[in-house]
Amino acid sequence: MVGGKGTRLRPLTNTVPKPALPVLNKPCLKYLMESLVEGGIKEIFLACGYKSEILTEAIGNGSDMGVSIEYSYEPEPLGTCGAIKLLEDRLDGHFMAANGDVFADIDVKGEIERHLSSNAKATLALTRVKNPCEFGIVDLDETGRVIRFLEKPKPEDAFSDLINAGVYCLDRSILDYAPKDAFFDLSKDMFPILMNHEERIQGFVIQGIWRDVGRPSDLLGVNQIMANKIYGDFTWSEKKTVNSEINRPFYLGEGSCVQSSKVNASVILNSCKVADSRITNSLILNGTTIESAQVDSSIIGNDCIISPGSRIVNAVIADGTIVGPGEAIEGDQVFK
Repeated sequence: MVGGKGTRLRPLTNTVPKPALPVLNKPCLKYLMESLVEGGIKEIFLACGYKSEILTEAIGNGSDMGVSIEYSYEPEPLGTCGAIKLLEDRLDGHFMAANGDVFADIDVKGEIERHLSSNAKATLALTRVKNPCEFGIVDLDETGRVIRFLEKPKPEDAFSDLINAGVYCLDRSILDYAPKDAFFDLSKDMFPILMNHEERIQGFVIQGIWRDVGRPSDLLGVNQIMANKIYGDFTWSEKKTVNSEINRPFYLGEGSCVQSSKVNASVILNSCKVADSRITNSLILNGTTIESAQVDSSIIGNDCIISPGSRIVNAVIADGTIVGPGEAIEGDQVFK
């Protein structure tokens, strides 16, 4: 389900749909899709809405992953379950479904096996978080069966640190409960119906990397996590990091270079040039130039120019923005 507008990630999502935003060198969604492929999935449908033509271009037809990808276009937003209902006739008796706006690197095969062995109508991937109040929390019995849900609880009402991770294995028969051509949500509408009918909903606690990519800090964080996981021991060429101090986690994309700069805990994507600058805890998207500037705890969009003497702190800068010489930006979303 990849139809959301990603409003909390603006201005980045003004030009790119959230599932296509980059984690290192590929769209965020592709990591989840790779988990599905590793779990044995052969055919993937993407239920599209917002900026679908850009998503289609970014993801492709699946040939690079050995899977078939088809695109389903919602005439209007139908919710997570409504989008699935459109595809009902194309689905197997058991199928996977996932929110496309999460980063997930999980054991899909294990979730499928748990679903089938428990004879559940729905199996939910679950993960533990420090602050469950931002999510839908779940309580399990001793067999792993879901016995209650609560959406975004108050701290005093949080009975669990297990949250719904948005990756499901489902029995197609549950779609009989869903209306046609109407907005219908899995968590808010379908799962309460299944509970009321005493249908089994199974929990599957995941061990892999999971992160909601709903805010700029989340997008930055998952880039740092994957830079550390994949490139934690990588030796970067001195030709690409000339006279520079680099502190991990760090990633430098193809065609990019860092000269006479200090970079801490940052990810710099493709075709970027950083010179005589200090970059800390930041994500720099493709084609951006930063010269004699400071960037701290920020995301700089594609094809930006950050001019000498400028300072950017706790900000998100839209694609194509020119930050003028000596300009200071702090705590803002800068739209082009």
